Amino acid sequence: MNTNAFALRHIGPREDDQNLMLKTLGVDSLDQLIHETIPDDIRLKNGLNLEAPMTEHEYLLYIHELSKKNKAYKTYIGLGYHPTILPAVIQRNILENPGWYTAYTPYQAEIAQGRLEALLNFQTMVIDLTGMEIANASLLDESTAAAEAMSLLFAVRERQQKKAGVNKFFVSENILPQTLSLLQTRATPVGIELVVGNEETFDFSSEFFGAILQYPGKDGQVTDIKTFITKANDAQIKVAVAADILSLIKLEAPGKFGADVVVGTTQRFGIPMGYGGPHAAFFATKEAYKRDIPGRIIGVTKDKNGHRALRMALQTREQHIKRDKATSNICTAQVLLAVMASMYAVYHGPKGLQFIADKVHNKASELANALTKLGYDQINTSYFDTLQIKTNAKKIKAIAKEKKVNLYYPDKKTVIISINETTSIRDINYLISVFAEAAKKETITISAITKANNISESMQRASDFLTLDVFNTYHSETELMRYIKRLERKDLALNHSMISLGSCTMKLNAASEMLPLSWFKWGNIHPFAPLKQAKGYLTILKELEDQLTEITGFAATSLQPNSGAQGEFAGLMVIKAYHESRGDHHRNICLIPSSAHGTNPASAVMAGMKVIVTKSTAEGNIDVDDLREKAELHKDNLSALMVTYPSTHGVYESAIKEITQIIHDNGGQVYMDGANMNAQVGLTNPGNIGADVCHLNLHKTFAIPHGGGGPGVGPICVAKQLVPFLPGNPIIKTGGEKAITAISAAPFGSALACLISYGYIKMLGAVGLTESTKIAILNANYIKHRLEGSFDTLYSGERGRAAHEMIVDCRPFKVHGIEVTDIAKRLMDYGFHAPTVSFPVAGTLMIEPTESESKAEIDRFCDAMISIRKEIDNASKDDNNNVLKNAPHTLDMVTSDEWYFPYSRETAAFPLEYVRDNKFWPSVRRVDDAYGDRNLICSCIPIEAYAEA
Repeated sequence: MNTNAFALRHIGPREDDQNLMLKTLGVDSLDQLIHETIPDDIRLKNGLNLEAPMTEHEYLLYIHELSKKNKAYKTYIGLGYHPTILPAVIQRNILENPGWYTAYTPYQAEIAQGRLEALLNFQTMVIDLTGMEIANASLLDESTAAAEAMSLLFAVRERQQKKAGVNKFFVSENILPQTLSLLQTRATPVGIELVVGNEETFDFSSEFFGAILQYPGKDGQVTDIKTFITKANDAQIKVAVAADILSLIKLEAPGKFGADVVVGTTQRFGIPMGYGGPHAAFFATKEAYKRDIPGRIIGVTKDKNGHRALRMALQTREQHIKRDKATSNICTAQVLLAVMASMYAVYHGPKGLQFIADKVHNKASELANALTKLGYDQINTSYFDTLQIKTNAKKIKAIAKEKKVNLYYPDKKTVIISINETTSIRDINYLISVFAEAAKKETITISAITKANNISESMQRASDFLTLDVFNTYHSETELMRYIKRLERKDLALNHSMISLGSCTMKLNAASEMLPLSWFKWGNIHPFAPLKQAKGYLTILKELEDQLTEITGFAATSLQPNSGAQGEFAGLMVIKAYHESRGDHHRNICLIPSSAHGTNPASAVMAGMKVIVTKSTAEGNIDVDDLREKAELHKDNLSALMVTYPSTHGVYESAIKEITQIIHDNGGQVYMDGANMNAQVGLTNPGNIGADVCHLNLHKTFAIPHGGGGPGVGPICVAKQLVPFLPGNPIIKTGGEKAITAISAAPFGSALACLISYGYIKMLGAVGLTESTKIAILNANYIKHRLEGSFDTLYSGERGRAAHEMIVDCRPFKVHGIEVTDIAKRLMDYGFHAPTVSFPVAGTLMIEPTESESKAEIDRFCDAMISIRKEIDNASKDDNNNVLKNAPHTLDMVTSDEWYFPYSRETAAFPLEYVRDNKFWPSVRRVDDAYGDRNLICSCIPIEAYAEA
């Protein structure tokens, strides 16, 4: 046994187990199984051209040495990113804890009450600080959140505005430059006209439906947003405000002035800069717009016993329901980062946050006074943490660079300095010395920071915030550590048992991949720092791009999209730019198979395309004849086909090359959804299949943890003709020669999270990556075989094999009164998270075991499923008082003095012997979804406040 090989640790089944599994499947070798599974004509002829794999020890030494190439200068650039202090208790117990980072999106609420409570805290924090009525459970970054705000305001225009075709959106010239770029990306395809200007001279014309302000502005000035919003409201213009969350401790909440949407990032609440991400954005609005809010909302409901419970609310807004009618394609969040930010607020509380905000403001004021004494012109009249100095920027820049200090230089006559939580008195004196040297004057030394107030009176905060007990209780490390642990125990994560979610690929997130995320020189690099200071990052990002390009068989890669949905949108926008560069502005038809994930049509509409749905055959494959007919019908206007491979039904369609050729013959480009890339790596690839662009879910195939619903990274890989159009950034040059405007705020998206996938590929190498794909296929087919006779598999390949996942049909059990949801809930009693429920086919389970799961764990899961099938056979449509309908069973139920059920407590809680060794207790009974939607409560309030109407 080669204990140095990372593949040995990553791949679950041992060699002897693999042989037993292959024997069970009736094949002589793994290669025979692959031959029976994947069509020969799409198999790669050569192996992947990647470097030899490193051992875990070698990799950690290597990545540590590489981190030294990053120069963590003292950074005061601002622009939405700031050095922070992450409390060690949060770093150790959340960021570095697999109980938090390996959890899945809380679709199964009964085993996700811990992170749901943390997210409810996040929403409450955002509602309090913004003064709005409702908030979601985070978005991807501030700039994309601002773009979502624009889309929402466009969707909720007044009736007469829609009738009149009002489409202008005012953007303050003080907006962050990366946000302006995102607004441009998102506005044009859907027919919104951006007008950038000075908010003080804006005329509030009836041609405008909305506006967005920066609070404070990018230069640090706190403008009078109160007067602007009042005038806008009078003119029926809705206003979004992009706000700095730490400044909202001292600035009045925009909601108190009548804002319609408030967005921003919670990065300042203890989250490392990480060269751009991941960070949790926030989005808050009025309750009147609740059905147009992008992303996810956590709501309060009750369980079957009437006890308080939490769930994801308004789930019917998900894109697989609305599809091309959805106003957003966002189906993810930044849960792990939102949890960390919420715990930062819990740990510090309102008084602690006030102390931090005061400290930042007072130091900025002290610096301003000193610079004024040195003869500098500081022109911000009302500010929180950012000073704007009019001087010779070149002279300051030269000295600051020499002293290893990063400032922001928007033009030749302006220097901007943003003070942050980490700034000490010593740092202030060091900054003063930079300016003293430039002025050729003796420096001024500050010995103490005095209380100051340089915020105009009308903008100062008067409203309370974070008054609930949760924000005023856990201020010692002992108490917070126990609170975090109490929540963690309520959640089933990958560190407890297999999470076999089809299309979601819940594989091992190896500790050696995760460790560098906590290291100082990876966490403390500003995304707009000079490139020479980020050589470690640039080395990794370039190499990761090259690795992904090789794996996909394409020509180039962009890491900028920071979720799968963003990757979809980016891929389509690149296709759109390609067509337009050839004069084909009219090409706007996007063909999408009926089985496609719901984000596909939503992304196409966001990219300005018209969706035409193509049929599927009875076997679940794309109906090639229907596709050809529609491609030929729309050949003059065909833009793209969106296709998932293997199919959403878990099958390698043998006609895939014919399908891609049909699209090319009719002038279109092929976008491949990379959700199922875990079944391709090393065996086939999108380039070989004939695609032109694909996005990859690094949080699936390439081992970034799901983090309870985020972070994700969704890079796009493109063929040669699309390379010039890869997305750019307004501050740091990225992308192609004809780059489209930004897709995410940071130049390289969530760069810190990319370290994980880099390590995954670096340690597995070509052979390990290919072996992982093969074992994923073996594990899936082994489950398929073991469940035969108990469950029918809905779709299979031409030789009866599944890909890396399969769909089992639960619809026949309706004769027993059992729904697929009952099976999902009963699996909790067996210690398992349910597979994907009712997607892509209602009434089914989509199962994907991944390569990381051992034969023993897979057998336990199969035993549980087979046992549940026997329970189904004993159920009756006329009697709902059975073990499935009452599932899950809580500790409170099983230990109660009273037992009203026709089966034993042992049957309820310990249905199979293995459960006794590792029992997981759901903390609530089955949640009442309907009640939660009728009574939408999205913040922490006393239980008495949400009595049913």
